Amino acid sequence: MHWTVVDSPIGDLTLAVDDTGLCRLHFGGTDRPLDTDPLLTEAAEQLKAYFAGELQEFALPLSVRGGSDFERAVWQQLTRIPYGEMQTYGEVAKIVGDAGAARAVGTACNRNPIAIVVPCHRVVGAGGKMVGFGGGIPTKRHLLELEARVSFETMWN
Repeated sequence: MHWTVVDSPIGDLTLAVDDTGLCRLHFGGTDRPLDTDPLLTEAAEQLKAYFAGELQEFALPLSVRGGSDFERAVWQQLTRIPYGEMQTYGEVAKIVGDAGAARAVGTACNRNPIAIVVPCHRVVGAGGKMVGFGGGIPTKRHLLELEARVSFETMWN
């Protein structure tokens, strides 16, 4: 795997790629040796465009490793939540076939190996409540506000 750290408006983001695609994106830095790779460069550029409000959908090959069947189903559903929109943990649970598994959806979101690109920040508690996020609630709020602002501006342009 190749690793890099990208500066962003929400702090350092650590990215990793393997032979298949982007396999890690987590908040904060890393102690791993940093490297260069064309896919890491592309991922960094797309993240820069996302934070500038210029990119609403990532076009990166993903390499999802691990996770239970349920977690993988949740992660797949996260990629279907449109930019600027949200679903509750309960809604995601129902969509993936287990309406009573809202807490398990939260656990799956917490274990999401490719944050932002697989947008776990778009999942909120019942009634839109800001709960649980690996990057912290202020980061979740920042990402949701960015997407809401860009969606609103796009609607009126």
